[in-house]
Amino acid sequence: VQLVESGGGLVQAGGSLRLSCAINTRTSRNYAMGWFRQAPGKEQEFVAAISRSGRSTDYADSVKGRFTISRDNAKNTIYLQMNDLTPNDTHLYYCAARPEGSWVVARRVSDFESWGQGTQVTVSS
Repeated sequence: VQLVESGGGLVQAGGSLRLSCAINTRTSRNYAMGWFRQAPGKEQEFVAAISRSGRSTDYADSVKGRFTISRDNAKNTIYLQMNDLTPNDTHLYYCAARPEGSWVVARRVSDFESWGQGTQVTVSS
């Protein structure tokens, strides 16, 4: 599965961005999807995940209430709407895919098998 992120950029604190991840497979409906982020010199951290149907979601506490993950299976795309951004949200953001049989909460990097190249989000104070 090939994944291509877009939508990153520079935004002021309190602003919003929407990230997109194009899923290059006709079987995107078979995959649960996630967003992770990474700051320089730090490990990747879980941000959000969504089931293959879109009916189930999971969020890290640090973004709950501010970020929304969604998907459009007809367009083979997932989104991450990010509101009320702070400088602490400055990271390289990755989308990731994992085959899903039944939805389970999965937040580890090792739970996901395919990764995009990342898109940079920078929030200025």
